[in-house]
Amino acid sequence: MDQSKTLLYFIKSLIKFWGALLFILIPSTSICHAQAYKFDFEYLGKVLERKNTHIWGASPIVGPDGKVHLFVAQWSTKTQNNFSGWYKDSEIGHYVAEKPEGPFTYLGKAVADLDTQFNAPHNPTIKQLDGKYVLTFIVNSDNKLSTQRIIMYVSDTLEGPWRPAKGAEKDGTILRKSNQITDWNYHAKLGVSNPTLIKKDDRYFLYVKSVIKKDPNKKSGAYTYGLAISNNLEGPYQYHSKAITRAGIEDAYAFEFENNVYLMSRDFGNLKGDHGGGLLWRSNDGLFFDESNIMRSFEALEHYVGKDALKNSQVYRGKISGRLERPQILFVDGKPAYIYLATGINDSKDHGSASHLFKLKPQALNE
Repeated sequence: MDQSKTLLYFIKSLIKFWGALLFILIPSTSICHAQAYKFDFEYLGKVLERKNTHIWGASPIVGPDGKVHLFVAQWSTKTQNNFSGWYKDSEIGHYVAEKPEGPFTYLGKAVADLDTQFNAPHNPTIKQLDGKYVLTFIVNSDNKLSTQRIIMYVSDTLEGPWRPAKGAEKDGTILRKSNQITDWNYHAKLGVSNPTLIKKDDRYFLYVKSVIKKDPNKKSGAYTYGLAISNNLEGPYQYHSKAITRAGIEDAYAFEFENNVYLMSRDFGNLKGDHGGGLLWRSNDGLFFDESNIMRSFEALEHYVGKDALKNSQVYRGKISGRLERPQILFVDGKPAYIYLATGINDSKDHGSASHLFKLKPQALNE
């Protein structure tokens, strides 16, 4: 080997050495430690209510027209003596407004209640992925909560028509309670419910809730979230075998922000406060949300408006303090900007449950 070739070999070896060293060092400073956030809440007001109608779980998205579209679970206050219409009479309505605060105009039904085997479509979440609009929600059969399952509809426009996902059953059922004994929700008592969908590292993560029986011989269960994964947006989806959260979570909304995956949820186990508020869960891979990363997120409505503002409210669900449920986030320019929350009280006469709006303010955590 002549002198020039020896020098060239030495330079190449040196480059490989320093390249390998940088590969080891860089992830520890800039990749593995993504900036974590919490979110402050600024109350903006009640934004959606209807006479003689319960409004629940308003899921927002900015359309190509620049307007804010809401997909909302709704049902009559007249058909049931209690709040049970959510799983007996619910349908999904479509509303639109020029801005997040409204006022909102009703455009009509997005998904109708067909009774019997496709009963009471409820708890919708709208997302835009891969140039398509994806609407996930729950239905049951014959008013039986044990039959709850996940539906996925897809459309090229927010106005529809909506069609079942290609990998779903004929009616759009994309996921049922697992029939594999090794899966986390095999012993679930109320089927599978409350879906929320993200795209993560070119895969599709469908987060879902089940009420898990710790003892199959007992009626009680623990509210827990798990995950089903697909390489294709429209499925089919396969269960991740283990639960991704501890018990005590309800109504989770999944989103990715600054290289972390978050779940904004209800606090269903008094994990960080009372039963009326919410939690923020954080994960770097979306496959497990460690208990040490759980933070309190929002409080009951009373915390923001005061007791006097609620003293004349009709209570349809929960307490007069106005427990907030079904968090659904509006993204503006790719960032979480607003959050819609449902409450089971209302001070408007002859109006059912309503949707309230908060502005979200990301706050970087020092860890």
